[in-house]
Amino acid sequence: MIKFHLLNSEIFTEEKMLQKSAKLNQSVEKVLQIIETMAQSREPLRLQDISMKVKMPSSTTLRLINTLMNCGYANQDPNTLRYTLSLKFMEIGSLVSSQLSIRDIAHPYLVELSKKCKESVCLAIEQNMEVVYIDVIDGPDGMLKITQRIGKIAPIHSTGVGKLMLLNYYSSQIEHMIKTKGMAALTPNTITTKQELLNELKKIKNQGYALDNEECELGARCLSVGIKDYTGKIVAGISVSGPVTRMSMNYIEEIKDIVMDTSGKVSELLAYKEQNK
Repeated sequence: MIKFHLLNSEIFTEEKMLQKSAKLNQSVEKVLQIIETMAQSREPLRLQDISMKVKMPSSTTLRLINTLMNCGYANQDPNTLRYTLSLKFMEIGSLVSSQLSIRDIAHPYLVELSKKCKESVCLAIEQNMEVVYIDVIDGPDGMLKITQRIGKIAPIHSTGVGKLMLLNYYSSQIEHMIKTKGMAALTPNTITTKQELLNELKKIKNQGYALDNEECELGARCLSVGIKDYTGKIVAGISVSGPVTRMSMNYIEEIKDIVMDTSGKVSELLAYKEQNK
């Protein structure tokens, strides 16, 4: 009888602990909702605005905001009584970004993408108006091992990732790039005039991906999709490359959604959201 009583007591205690844990999880979720709502706002918010957006009672919202303020993560304007997040989040963001790089974040997704597409997959960024490869997953035959290796620099105007990066440029910056770097013809397919480039960039912006159609190297074709950060800026690009015999236009049509889905997942990890478009 005593044994049975102890067993019931243990079950009751465990249930209470689970209930307490569930309530704590809900509170954490609510705080995160408030933080995201305040972060997405372009201006300070009233209590009722935050409460309405997160769909919580004003009393609950106020209690959680006060917790954020007590911990130094939120501020209230004494005149307007509106709330904003504090610069403490910038400090945390800086610490996180110093520990993680785009390469670290993207690498497992690149490996998976290479397996799905059965081709070489690269991650590249822009540096000094050029493309720099920072990660490369070799395809089945290692065809592009020499032309695309970590640390290799390529022209911005003739690569898929490079053309994606040019979407960040203003017209004056494109002019400066052309004057500074030129638009050398690496193959008969390379874009070599400003008007051709502008037409290509317009097409890329509309379709959401870029192609290097033997523009950088004869016999190789590349499909590239941009990775965006929380501001919506393209900060890197993922590319799938292979010989034209395998990377046919039909095959590119087959895999483009897979590549775009991969870039979308990496972008989300950089805090990008579709509404930033």
